[in-house]
Amino acid sequence: MVFLSASILSFLLNLMPSSMGSVAENEPMCSTSQSTMESDCSANLHQAYTESSNEYIRAYLKAKNDYGNYSCSGYKCYLDVIKQDLKPFSQGIDKKMIELTIPKGVKYIIMDGRVYREKDCLFPSRCEGVDYFLNSIKEHIPNTQLVINFHDWPQVNKHFNQLLPVFSFSKTDEFFDIMYPAWSFWKGGPALSLYPKGIGRWDEFYEKLVQKSKIWTWNKKKNLGFFIGSRTSSERDHLILLSRGHPELVEAKYTKNQAWKSIKDTLNEPPSKEVPLEEHCHYKYLFNFRGVAASFRFKFLFLCKSVVVNVGNEWDEFFYRGLKPWYHYIPMNKDDSQEQYKSLLLFLIQEDEIAQEIANRGFDFIFNNLKMQDVKDYWKELLVQYTKLLKFKPKLDKDLVDVTTP
Repeated sequence: MVFLSASILSFLLNLMPSSMGSVAENEPMCSTSQSTMESDCSANLHQAYTESSNEYIRAYLKAKNDYGNYSCSGYKCYLDVIKQDLKPFSQGIDKKMIELTIPKGVKYIIMDGRVYREKDCLFPSRCEGVDYFLNSIKEHIPNTQLVINFHDWPQVNKHFNQLLPVFSFSKTDEFFDIMYPAWSFWKGGPALSLYPKGIGRWDEFYEKLVQKSKIWTWNKKKNLGFFIGSRTSSERDHLILLSRGHPELVEAKYTKNQAWKSIKDTLNEPPSKEVPLEEHCHYKYLFNFRGVAASFRFKFLFLCKSVVVNVGNEWDEFFYRGLKPWYHYIPMNKDDSQEQYKSLLLFLIQEDEIAQEIANRGFDFIFNNLKMQDVKDYWKELLVQYTKLLKFKPKLDKDLVDVTTP
């Protein structure tokens, strides 16, 4: 049975023609008896009739209607991404296309159940992460050749480049790049003072955060928004400034990054210390922003069983499209104002049941459909479908090194 809060019922009843109800024009409507929920009802009513709150409630109800029967299982939640990414190559991939792609990444060949790649790798830990995944599926992949980009930024812009099959972990709709699960599911990730070698294995941190969410249950969490990170882009400034003016709503601070030179780089305040991912679970409303490309922290935030507010929808990783706005997380536009951040936070504080419901669904989706085996299965399906498009038989180059592991 689905229960709606007093404000939502009030909102829906307010949309009905007057002939459908007998409530007096100025009489407040409430879904429960005045003796049990009088204060809750009156508090919710004032929030329900603000323009922004009505907009949020409509978005929430639409998402429940659109996705209420939505179900998928594991890596199969993301198969449409493989189809979409490979569609531009439906006429096949020839040897010349691969040769033109090689300068944009690292060449890999899987041959007779062994994995080979170029010796030189600008980001060794990133290559080791991909080496691991390719070794985990090598027995299931026909002989193939591919080029993997290990930079943060995608390589083949649709407007300025010819069609080339380079694999990148993240992209926007402006790029032809084929998305693959990032190396950071196994090794690497952003190097911070707290994690000098990167955050590390997804499956291990996955378990840590799940355990943390059991300790910091919903009613124990702070009724605050939370974000901490470096000033990768000015898109984050509005939330930081809101935090300085309204610390009762959100705790948001800038940390140092490698480019930091003075307090100007942290919006004229001293940089804050980094906060472990596990401590994000202390807060109900967790904000996610893009970095240079997609944000590595996004998937981790869901496992706190807090509401994830994702700012901007331009950047993708392979699993993003399985998550539905206002059903698994709350979307915001990258150019939203301080007032819009404030409005959303007030709504979430007021509508605690809605916030918790979205938090639970987001947690369940990542918990059930982004396990390490799902990442490996996605890699396998991606390379099987990609290899079907090759119009040549790969041959082993003598300059490649064997990175096969048992």
